[in-house]
Parts: sequence; C-alpha cells; structure tokens
Amino acid sequence: MKTLITSKGDSTDSFFDLRFGRGKYFCIHDSETGNIEFIENLNAEAQGGAGTKTAEKVIELGVKKVISGDFGPKAKDLLMKFKIQMVMITDSNKTVMEIIKSLS
Repeated sequence: MKTLITSKGDSTDSFFDLRFGRGKYFCIHDSETGNIEFIENLNAEAQGGAGTKTAEKVIELGVKKVISGDFGPKAKDLLMKFKIQMVMITDSNKTVMEIIKSLS
C-alpha cells in the first residue's frame, strides 16, 4: 500500500510538514516493496486551490493513505470520495523516517 507523507525536504531525514496542499515535498512509501521516493509538490506555491490540486495528485499517484498536519475542507471531501485514509499528526519535530518506522 502506498502512503504519502508531507515533508519539508527530499530525504528521510527531513522533517514532517504540517501543510497538506502547501507542503514542499511528498514522500511516498510503498509498504509492499519498501520503496521510498520523494516528489516535489508543484502546487505548494499555487495562488489558490493548492489543497484540491494536491488531492488530485494524490489520487493520480495511487496513494491509499495520506499523513499530514491538516486538510482543507475541499481536499478532505475529495480524498474521502476516493476512499483515501487521512491521518493527522501535529508534531512537526518528527522526521519522515520516524513516521515511516511508526507505520510498521
């Protein structure tokens, strides 16, 4: 299963980003293969609709779970429509790797 984690950087040592639509990077962790990849969030600097555009990207990537700090109402509705689990974490001091390890 693919899980997306919002991240402030493009490595597993990077800190978790509390922002969903405006998070700088996405870490995609595939629990079946153990593969980890980082993708820059091209919507982070969007004038408006960053959350919705990011939710559309999540759907396109085939992600089944998203871990972030919060989700806007439109993004939340879209993710729910596609049955994508949303997990909210409020601790921005965690690294991406700490979050990945907590998934096991």
